[in-house]
Amino acid sequence: MTGANGFVGRALGDLLQARGHLVRGAVRSLEADDRGALDVVETGVLGPETRWEPALAAVSVVVHLAARVHVVRDAAADPLAEFRRVNVEGTRRLAMQAAAAGVRRMVLLSSVKVHGESSAHPLTECDRPCPEDAYGISKWEAEQILAEVGRQTGLEWVVLRPPLTYGPGVKANFYALLRAVARGLPLPLSAIDNRRSLLYLGNLVDAIGVCLQHPAAANRTFLVSDGEDLSSPELVRRMARALGVRARLVPVPVGLLRLAGSALGRRDAVARLVGSMQIDSSLIRRELSWAPPYTVDRGLADTARWFLSQPGTRFGAPRAG
Repeated sequence: MTGANGFVGRALGDLLQARGHLVRGAVRSLEADDRGALDVVETGVLGPETRWEPALAAVSVVVHLAARVHVVRDAAADPLAEFRRVNVEGTRRLAMQAAAAGVRRMVLLSSVKVHGESSAHPLTECDRPCPEDAYGISKWEAEQILAEVGRQTGLEWVVLRPPLTYGPGVKANFYALLRAVARGLPLPLSAIDNRRSLLYLGNLVDAIGVCLQHPAAANRTFLVSDGEDLSSPELVRRMARALGVRARLVPVPVGLLRLAGSALGRRDAVARLVGSMQIDSSLIRRELSWAPPYTVDRGLADTARWFLSQPGTRFGAPRAG
């Protein structure tokens, strides 16, 4: 498992060990708490020259989680070239060495960003990929590279495209929204009428666990979600309930929100907040008999419990009545 010390990797490692699997984690650099019960191998920076042989010895299945992720202000001189070096050529290198080592199957964690940033209808695996940013482009190209290596070597592959994933340890925009709701800040979102698919971390790692072994998963791509799509104001209300506070939603016209986003250099972030991005995850449910073990409310409750356990996160916000 690459990226074993990341947001998804830690949860997946716990799940697989609880189910009796022997798990080897591959990480860029060892940290004090990385070893635990896992057999951990340090591989260095992910890219076209990474030496995976020590991590692949006696391994039957690889889960590739490590990647260069989307960043708001990218310092790279050529962001797309850097994404390709890590996510595309790094995936090619791992897949080729996995096949040479006798690995049976490789599961790649991709992204719904392969389909772009918004959807006019619930997306399916049959919809044409149309990534809009360097990260999404690199993920789509990595998927194609993995399939190509599979055709050349016989390595089975599985691709999962999750939407926004949340859970204990979440960062970035979801964490910022949790923080704003917990503080009781008024949020100008109540006029938004959109629908977005989400994925709780516990549901994601459960789906990965199924894809590791299910015969029908071989050489397939799956979209995966919680199965309940929420509007942005409904997500805030559910978050507030999980946090035990009152949601403070203010009606502001969507056009004005977009204008403010452009003026503040946050146009893309606002577009995601007000737009829809729905996926249809019926294929993985039908073909692999998979169903998310956790509801959205359970996922948000677990996330809120973790959030409130962090230092400095209890702000004395208005409590729910």
